[in-house]
Amino acid sequence: MTARICVLWLAMAGALEAQQVVAPTADEPVGPARGEDAGDYNITDSFETGYRFATIGGDLDQYRSDINYGNGIRLLGSSLTIDSKDGHGHYFDKLVLTTLGLGNDPYQSASLRVEKNGLYRYDFLWRLDDYYNPGVTISAGLNQMDTSRRLQDHDLTLLPQSKVRFRIGYSRDTQTGPALSSVQEFDPSGYANPVFMDVKRQWNEYRLGVDGEWKGFKFTVLRRWDFYKDDSGYSGVAGPAFVTPLPGGGVTNSILNQFTRSEPIHGSDPGWFGNLFTNRKHWGIDARMTYSSGHNDFALNEAASGLAFGAAANNQVLVSGNAQRPVTAGDFNLSLYPTDQLTIVNSTSINSTRINGDSGFSEFENGTGSGITLSFRYLGVRTIANATDINYRLARWISFFAAYSYSDRQIRDIEGTAFAGPFANALYERDNHLNSARVGVQLHPIKPLTIRLNGEIGVDNLPLTPISDGHYHTLGGRVDYRTRQWQLSTSYSEVYNVNSPLAFSAYSSHSRNYTANASWTPNARFSFDASYMKLHLDTVSGLSFFAGQSALQFYQGFSQMYVSNIHSGNLGVHVALTRRVDLYTGYSITKDTGDGRASAVPAGVTDPVTALFDSVETFPLSYQSPLARLSIRISPKVRWNAGWQFYNYHEDFGLIVPLENYHAITGYSSVLWSF
Repeated sequence: MTARICVLWLAMAGALEAQQVVAPTADEPVGPARGEDAGDYNITDSFETGYRFATIGGDLDQYRSDINYGNGIRLLGSSLTIDSKDGHGHYFDKLVLTTLGLGNDPYQSASLRVEKNGLYRYDFLWRLDDYYNPGVTISAGLNQMDTSRRLQDHDLTLLPQSKVRFRIGYSRDTQTGPALSSVQEFDPSGYANPVFMDVKRQWNEYRLGVDGEWKGFKFTVLRRWDFYKDDSGYSGVAGPAFVTPLPGGGVTNSILNQFTRSEPIHGSDPGWFGNLFTNRKHWGIDARMTYSSGHNDFALNEAASGLAFGAAANNQVLVSGNAQRPVTAGDFNLSLYPTDQLTIVNSTSINSTRINGDSGFSEFENGTGSGITLSFRYLGVRTIANATDINYRLARWISFFAAYSYSDRQIRDIEGTAFAGPFANALYERDNHLNSARVGVQLHPIKPLTIRLNGEIGVDNLPLTPISDGHYHTLGGRVDYRTRQWQLSTSYSEVYNVNSPLAFSAYSSHSRNYTANASWTPNARFSFDASYMKLHLDTVSGLSFFAGQSALQFYQGFSQMYVSNIHSGNLGVHVALTRRVDLYTGYSITKDTGDGRASAVPAGVTDPVTALFDSVETFPLSYQSPLARLSIRISPKVRWNAGWQFYNYHEDFGLIVPLENYHAITGYSSVLWSF
């Protein structure tokens, strides 16, 4: 379920980026922004406040995860600008404050910029996201999350117009709220028990840097300190027991009476960032380097008690350790322009990530005295890559480009062997090399028309995972036509990847993406936008797993196919009906037709394993949202606005779970005032 929701929203984000939300009404002008004078400053201001309403039917949890708008009064949007009339204000020369959704919207933000010419510039950004995650549907409601994230960024630049500038910054990200997780205790059949989780996560970053210019070179040096802590706690109930259900009714004789877990993680990640850039007549360089030295201390203490097959049972899990994670990354790009027609760019990058430290996992069954301990020592990943791009303009209307890249990656893993002594280690290494080449042509036969065609082929000698790039090729093309009134474009891209790193786990994927966009603006009173996208994806992969009702068995050699065919369309029309009345209407639809089947399991399939595989090969669904917004200018400074938007989400079939279908109507009425 999570995968299909992600694919759905990614498709909407890519193909329907032109779709507007029904509120706020920021694109409808009230009148000329003349502003009002106050002493040495000129002030312009606008704000839109009103009431938002919503009616929801169907799966409320899925609506909250996707949309989450509710009822109530909102400050839908506002913008305040204060400018010094002569550029020499007493405390500042310019102040800009904008807000969005303040009050009760699930997505709120506020930004502030204050600057004084030649002295300072201060930027502040605050965001609030109320995130509701109903969890994977097949978890039967055992995994959910209802948290709020609050993010803030502060940046102060001293001497912003000089050749040497100093920067001071601070950022903070917190996540708090209740959640529901699950654990498996005393039951080898794999059924889970719910536990409550109090989410408490916090991240802080402090920054200090300098930017400068010297003889055509621009450089940046930044020092940062990151601090992270997760003090989330888990707890069960001391009283009524958690009873594990069985499919079709009944319960097991495994009971969890009490469960507690504490797993604090506290860490820091100080680091450096440097950048050097220059661009001359015949050459240019862009070099970047980052280094961070992360350190984490962590501990997990878990205790559970209850009944296992009618007998008293309790166990304890202890995980502790410390870890250093030094990460070094660098890029050096050299650009050469020997003639006006020829450009050569060579890029070299190095990345090294290491995790050093001692950590151990221990689990004890207190009743029998048995247990197991696993240890970890080291993980290192080093990648070196080089790429060369050549672009040659043969004539004004045609140019060619070609590129070749090579990368070498080494992975080293050291694991401790607890039963062979505290100093015994097992070393594992893996190396792989990726070679790829890309060619293309760009045509400009007439002034409004541009055509681009490209292709790439790549080979990896030893892919790390089944879904890594192995033997792949890509094809693509794009056509753009732009005039004052018309903007037309269409594109096609194809990616085909075959990867069989292991004998028992094959993998191949094939995707095709078609897009078309049209925009027409004949005059200031009318505009039209439309877009369409089709995304086809099919993958085949090998599966190995344990399954069984009474006893677990190991299965391998199964092939799993997934097929998706997503169609997305968007239409928007803006019309100025009169000098005072503006109307906007829009409609968007996203539909995954899958592989065309009518049910999750084809008729005639009786084998339970085959039926399970067939039911997850495709997930057809649809999402559509029409909207309309009316804006009436009452006076040169005041507008009245009203909007309506409909959401409909429909799944054709699912996997042994209720469908998450919902429909909702949201709307608003507001007043937009500005001067």
